[in-house]
Amino acid sequence: MTTVPSAPHRPPPPAPALRPKAVARTGLYAILAANAVAVAVLFAQAGFAANTLVVLGRLTGLYGALLMAFQLVLVARLPWFDRRIGMDRLTSWHRWTGFAVLWTLLAHVVFITFGYGRSSGMDPLDQLVDLAETVEGVLRALVALALLVVVGAVSARAARRRMAYETWHFLHLYTYVAVVLAFTHQVAAGTSFTSSPAATAYWYTLWGAALGAVLGGRVVLPLWRNLRHRLRVTAVVPENDHVVSVYLTGRDLDRLPARAGQFFLWRFLTRDRWWQANPFSLSMAPDGRQLRLTVKTAGDGTAALRRIEPGTRVFAEGPYGAFTALHRTRPDTLLVAGGVGVTPIRALLEELPGHAVLVYRVATDGDAVLHDELRDLAHAKGAELHLVTGPAVPDRLGPRDLAALVPDVADRDVYVCGPPGMTTAILATLRELGVPKAQIHAERFSLAG
Repeated sequence: MTTVPSAPHRPPPPAPALRPKAVARTGLYAILAANAVAVAVLFAQAGFAANTLVVLGRLTGLYGALLMAFQLVLVARLPWFDRRIGMDRLTSWHRWTGFAVLWTLLAHVVFITFGYGRSSGMDPLDQLVDLAETVEGVLRALVALALLVVVGAVSARAARRRMAYETWHFLHLYTYVAVVLAFTHQVAAGTSFTSSPAATAYWYTLWGAALGAVLGGRVVLPLWRNLRHRLRVTAVVPENDHVVSVYLTGRDLDRLPARAGQFFLWRFLTRDRWWQANPFSLSMAPDGRQLRLTVKTAGDGTAALRRIEPGTRVFAEGPYGAFTALHRTRPDTLLVAGGVGVTPIRALLEELPGHAVLVYRVATDGDAVLHDELRDLAHAKGAELHLVTGPAVPDRLGPRDLAALVPDVADRDVYVCGPPGMTTAILATLRELGVPKAQIHAERFSLAG
């Protein structure tokens, strides 16, 4: 273990009293609840069918449509929500909402089929075929449901782990086809949709807002920012045999709303890499002049970064993530990094006010990426740096060890970034030490899915 002592530090400014994450989460819940009430009111105004199963079928269909629209908003990458909640959490909610959509729409089909079958005397299969042949939009709805079943199957964890991201993403795009087909079914056959001008206006507004959010957040905003900033590589600097830093510059970078701790989805526009997006964190706090990312060159894609030529154009989507000083709740902080997970931590150390303690966990001294920078930065900011080395077993950052390094850990905000196993262990240690959940910040830097 290596320790760099802190220099005297000035009293920090007060931490923000209102939690941005709680505000954004409450806002999303309020939006969903308000729309759930609106759907119920419009459904009641349209009148009830005599058959209870048909009533349940129509209601589950409407709430399935509402959840589908809400699911789109969750992955629209709207900056205000992303900075406060984080892409990882929004993506997780999107995933579970997707399964809720699937089960709700399956219930819709079952209730409608059995309900109309009870009235007509037909068996369920014949009734479903009859509805598809005689009612406009039903066949399109069945195709949409089939597409959602396929997307749900490939999104299950067991299937997702066995599939390349590009393959999964291509199949996932069929969700948008399903959304369009479901909407046309609702327009053609939805009694609640056509029951009144208010209902029609409501559903058009809901779907327009959801699809507009996706188009704006995932297409228009990235295109506009890249046309404005025109990022390009200025230098590629090896940090050691397995890690490389890429420096970029562009126009008007002082207007790029990036903060330390955030990440971008980077596309290096070369012949063999333009189609591949990788999530890399900034390893320096943005200064309005240049950006830097530091990457472990483990696979074929990341290893190719060593061969990127200066002047290469870059298409960057972002910035994304809530792993920032915006969520600080205490004047002082503890930063815990593992391996190359130190990159957003290094940027945060540069930006965070107050007294900071950085604990950096690596196997050997040679694995400590950017160690010289960290040491100099810690000295300049009056922070403490602890380099903890050794094999993964035994755990050298258990409750007793961490409390010895940082006795006031429960009075600090804690930012954690590292390999999944280490992050999980640290989070368990923090809970055992009594650190409040609101003071713990960890984020998974990866592509949606």
